[in-house]
Amino acid sequence: MTAMLNTFQQGDHPVLPKPDHDEAARQEFAKSLKGFIQSGLLPGLGPVYKSRAAKRFEKAHGRAPADRHDIRKAMLPDLYFQLYAGTNRIAQELIWDSVIDTIDRQLPEIEARARALSAASPAPLETSPDFVAPRYVTALDIHCMPGGYAEDGEVGAGALYDRGVYLYAMGYMGPTNDDMGRSVANYIRRTLPDFKPKRILDMGCTVGHSTLPYKEAFPDAEVIGIDVAGPQIRYAHARAAGLGLDVGFLQRNAEATGFADGSFDLIVSHILLHETSGKAMPAIIRECHRLLSPGGLMIHADLPPFDLMDPFTQFILDNETWYNNEPFWGAMREIDQIALAKAAGFVAPRFDTAPMAIMEFAAADASYTAEATETLAEREFTAGEYAPGGGWEVLIAEKAA
Repeated sequence: MTAMLNTFQQGDHPVLPKPDHDEAARQEFAKSLKGFIQSGLLPGLGPVYKSRAAKRFEKAHGRAPADRHDIRKAMLPDLYFQLYAGTNRIAQELIWDSVIDTIDRQLPEIEARARALSAASPAPLETSPDFVAPRYVTALDIHCMPGGYAEDGEVGAGALYDRGVYLYAMGYMGPTNDDMGRSVANYIRRTLPDFKPKRILDMGCTVGHSTLPYKEAFPDAEVIGIDVAGPQIRYAHARAAGLGLDVGFLQRNAEATGFADGSFDLIVSHILLHETSGKAMPAIIRECHRLLSPGGLMIHADLPPFDLMDPFTQFILDNETWYNNEPFWGAMREIDQIALAKAAGFVAPRFDTAPMAIMEFAAADASYTAEATETLAEREFTAGEYAPGGGWEVLIAEKAA
């Protein structure tokens, strides 16, 4: 049990908020409540739907529910679903609330350390007070994060995101919240052993959780992360420096980055596309094609499209749209991403699965207890972006050589 608990503790670095005893207890409660919802409440939705909600719908409409929208209509009046949805929303808000006190207490120190780390780093940092973030980011507090990703300030929103995402992910993204980037980097090295990118771009990088594994995997490459949120970029730059990695972070919009044609050999993103919009997403795909050198690769990691899921799973996932301030979550999964990539000029776009690095690590590391390894191995794809099965879904495409 000790090894499993240690596995799921967040790794330290110089700008990470440090909770005191009471704050840590509240944060652990918020994380545990999220875990209880996933393991204790969520599994009950299927039996509730089959045993009563679907029957009520069929009696009222003279037919069985046809899609996720019908399933939602059937489930909305059910008290069990209301308990699940309400508790899930409360848990999400508690996660952020449990971290805010720590940040408010330590913000001057975090800001000072961030400035010092960034000043000593040779990697580029670029933000601008005149930069205007797109409305799909600023119109609401995505993931219920107070103030949103792009809230005004030096690095406070980045600190909140860093600690909050670890709690939201219930530790399953690894000690540095980097499992998506690490999984995709491992996937590239495994499936494309001769591919050695010299310039790598991570779009929508927030605090650089998934950016840094590419510098570790390809140490000779120049790695750049971009995001529309200045506080995230500044925090990301300091965090990378504090972890000993020279990675550049620039405040840019993935729809129109300002880089020259053919600037990168590899472009990646991690849960970016569902945070955009119906107009922005095709523009981002086109921008990727413009930015890639001949033979370069585009890899976007996100949840799979709805047509790869059964309607009930679609309904479960779509609760993020309705209850977690994710307006494009469901709509994005109905878009034909393969067609978008083809229209942008990509060769043979396809979906594939990048196995979760943390699961591979657990299976290979003898220091893990059998219980810890078994816990990871039994993860099932049920709901939420941080509750996958054995891997992350990736859209991968190549620019013609």
